[in-house]
This record gives sequence, structure tokens and C-alpha cells, in this order.
Amino acid sequence: MATLTGSLQANGLTFVADSAGEGDTVALLLHGFPECRQSWARQLPALATLGWRAVAPDMRGYGDSSRPKGNAAYRIERLVEDVDALFDALGARRRILVGHDWGGAIAWQAALRSVPLDGLVILNAPHPARFAQVLKTWDQRKRSWYIAFFLLPWLPEWLLTQDHGRPLMHDLRRQSANFPAELLETMRRNLTAPGAATAMLHYYRANIPRLARGVPSGTPIECPTLLLWGERDIYLSPTLASGNERFVANLSAHRFPDASHWVQQDASYALHDAIADWADRNGLCC
Repeated sequence: MATLTGSLQANGLTFVADSAGEGDTVALLLHGFPECRQSWARQLPALATLGWRAVAPDMRGYGDSSRPKGNAAYRIERLVEDVDALFDALGARRRILVGHDWGGAIAWQAALRSVPLDGLVILNAPHPARFAQVLKTWDQRKRSWYIAFFLLPWLPEWLLTQDHGRPLMHDLRRQSANFPAELLETMRRNLTAPGAATAMLHYYRANIPRLARGVPSGTPIECPTLLLWGERDIYLSPTLASGNERFVANLSAHRFPDASHWVQQDASYALHDAIADWADRNGLCC
């Protein structure tokens, strides 16, 4: 199925997005750091076969989408507003929200902040209340050391853009041999565009540790939720894949033992099967 590229006006910004499929059941796919809309290239046609219009935008500050200046423009409230506004701009009657890494964190927050959703699919991102619990362990603190580094001024930008961003792309390739070369090159170019590294890092600087504060852990998320987890994640403890049931009324989970943090690259076909089965069981296929 052909993938199309277009632009959307939402929440006062321009978002460039790739899409596949038609209809008013919209699956909105949110990428993480340091990814881009093309990170979902393998998923868009597969999700379209479920009868969904699958849409993957460059998030604000990333790729070809608008890049507002200033830390405050990247607070979680603005990112959640983007989600709601993008669904509206797409004319969604049913809303399926899919998120990986930072996209997953935003997706959890959208559900917690009462953005209307019919389904939620999370890839390697724990419920924020569960993350707050596990972050108390020494193992997760070691895995999360880079977050503290990203909060520093100017030094992370300097390091990430050394040699035109190639060291970071080499590191991603070491974590997963399944990254397409053209995707890594797109991510490298995006990272080194003027102001882009700072915009990407503002996701951390504007929201850490705000995301763990005031989480309404006593109010479970009601919409059907699927948690997909690559167990060879070097950033997130495997214990984070469990214990989320307390915070979600209707949670399904699927683990991929041989997949890294970059699960949509490492387990794309198995990922599609898991989503299709979950969607069928919850009446979300068209």
C-alpha cells in the first residue's frame, strides 16, 4: 500500500506526516528521540490493512515539522494539545494512539489528561507512575544516566552533533542491526539541522522530572491498551514491562525477547500481528 506525505495544521503549528489508508478511524503514531516520522515506515501499510488511516507526523521540533523556540514550547501540556489537535485536523471519528519512547510517554499523558481515545498502543514506554516506582532502583538509575546529562546546557547539543551526528547513528546501529540505512541518514540530517538538537532536548528539559509529578495513579486508564516491549532495552529495565496493570483497566501486554528498545525495527512483523490480534479482540478493526 502506498505511503503519502503531506502537511497538517494543528495547534498553531505545521506538522509534516506520512500516511497510509483511508477512513475516519485514525491511528496516530508518535515517534521518540531521536527518531522521525519515517521510523514508522514498516508499520503504516500494515496498520492500514486493519481499515485504519495510519498517520505518522514529525513531532514538533523534529524533521520537517514546525520548530518553536524556547523550553516552554515543549512542555507536556503543549505536546498533549498537539495530539488532540492532530486527531481533529485528521477528522478522526475513532482515535487509536500509538507511541514509542517519548511518543509513548506523550501517549500515556494524553490518556491521563482525558484526551478522547478509543485505543492506546505503547511501545517500550512504561506508565509514568510505574516508571516513578522503578526509578528508585539502582538498576534503572544507571540506565537513565543519560537523562541527567541531557538536562545540562549546550554540552549535549555539542556532543550529539559531533561529526555531523554520525557517532549517535553508529551507536543506534550497534543497538539494532535492523535500522534501515536510509532511516539513520534521515535522522542524522534532522539532528544536525539548525536548532534541531536543542528542540529535541527540550522534551527532556521541559518535562523532567515534571512527568512523574501528580500522576493520577488511582484512576486507571479506561480505553483498551496494548503494551509492546522489546526486552533487550538498554534504557529501560525489563521490570517496567510488568506492574502496569494497576494503572490500566483493560491492559494487554506482549513481550519480544529478541528485540531492543527499537522494537518497531527489530520485531516489525510480530509487532503487526500483536496489534492486529489486539485490535480484533477489542472491536477496533474496520
